[in-house]
Amino acid sequence: MSSSDSTTVQAAGCVLWRRSPFDGELEICLVHRPKYDDWSHPKGKLKRAEDPLAGALREVAEETGYTATTGAELPAMHYLANGRPKQVRYWAAEAITGTFTPNAEVDRILWLSPTAAANRLTQPRDRTLVASLLASLHLA
Repeated sequence: MSSSDSTTVQAAGCVLWRRSPFDGELEICLVHRPKYDDWSHPKGKLKRAEDPLAGALREVAEETGYTATTGAELPAMHYLANGRPKQVRYWAAEAITGTFTPNAEVDRILWLSPTAAANRLTQPRDRTLVASLLASLHLA
């Protein structure tokens, strides 16, 4: 099945990171979605004909309140969601400015060390993105 197959749900997101305001260490942002009671990287479905990178940044802004600058594209994830194939493209993204405000989709965010973030992620497949981020930043 090709990624252009119309039955595949197209989504995009970012592994959002920053330098801690306290000690300068790398922190990764995870979002909590009450609908699923899970912790994940900010992501969401693309709008019709939306550029995946633009969609990823839009989702970051909607879910976390942060604007970000993107870095390397990270490995895409492919899995079944509600019985349909889903492809999520991810980018490394550094948080620049913003303030989180809880909303219906995301009620909490956490800024965690890479190890803590990997351990907190609900889906094991999302943990590989933490390692990919560190490699893209030449920290692994």
